[in-house]
Amino acid sequence: MSLVPAVKKEEISAKNFIDWDKCRNIFYNNIYLDNWKIVIKMPLIPDDVSEGDIKIKKFDLEKYTYLCGY
Repeated sequence: MSLVPAVKKEEISAKNFIDWDKCRNIFYNNIYLDNWKIVIKMPLIPDDVSEGDIKIKKFDLEKYTYLCGY
């Protein structure tokens, strides 16, 4: 018999990587959240004419290539 209850441990797993959008010629700093399979894309050099600075997209990291992971 245990006096300490079991605690469910929730962890957020994230990976960082840099990629390049060849259509818009912009480099992005990305944070990939494994649990939800989404990516948060932030331009390294913000453009004044862009429609939005930060993008959140559904993404499967295993299907795509990227420039550099860190």
